[in-house]
Amino acid sequence: MIQFDNKATLTNTGNDMAVEVEIDNFREGKSFDAFPAKNKIAMRWNGKVYVGNALGMEFTSPGPASFNIKEGRK
Repeated sequence: MIQFDNKATLTNTGNDMAVEVEIDNFREGKSFDAFPAKNKIAMRWNGKVYVGNALGMEFTSPGPASFNIKEGRK
């Protein structure tokens, strides 16, 4: 079973500054919502990275880290 982290790194394409943000509504290969400093940025998959725009700036992200969880006997 694959689990995804609830955080991702957003990079501002204008100045290459990166920040770790909380995310919600993650859909692998489709989209997620990023929440930097009480704002919401809708991130969409473009085939290579997730891209979003807010406050006249463009942001990119590789998305959240994934973890492979091994399930044992129940």
